[in-house]
Amino acid sequence: MEVATKAYGLIEVDPRQKISFSRGLFGFESFKDYVLLDAERQPFYWLQSADVEGVAFILINPFLFRPDYEVNINNEDLADIEIDSPEKALIFSIVTIPPDGGPMTANLQGPLIINRDTRMGKQAILPDPRWKTKHDIMAEITAVRKS
Repeated sequence: MEVATKAYGLIEVDPRQKISFSRGLFGFESFKDYVLLDAERQPFYWLQSADVEGVAFILINPFLFRPDYEVNINNEDLADIEIDSPEKALIFSIVTIPPDGGPMTANLQGPLIINRDTRMGKQAILPDPRWKTKHDIMAEITAVRKS
């Protein structure tokens, strides 16, 4: 399938890269279908709307910079996307890169949970006060390396 992307223009995408969020993402509820793409710079990914070129998010695996990250999601939310074991889940955080050159941050309070098999996804809200919407990725990588 062809998808017009913010990062790469019009590209051919394997249908297995399609991810469906039945409720959309917070603030983007009307956009349900996305494709998951490798970014040119690892360890990042693009979550690109399949319908609107200008709607795309940079993602990162939060465990890369916060090995202590805990994603405690209730069973009802997991059942919505047919996850019955941790092995079926892909977990991502949305990254923000401020235009003013401020620190690159990741949202650990609102992770994206994706079922590896069905490619259905959901954005969760974690009530744990340790997880905020803006975690300085580089500062946390530095802190992990020092410990």
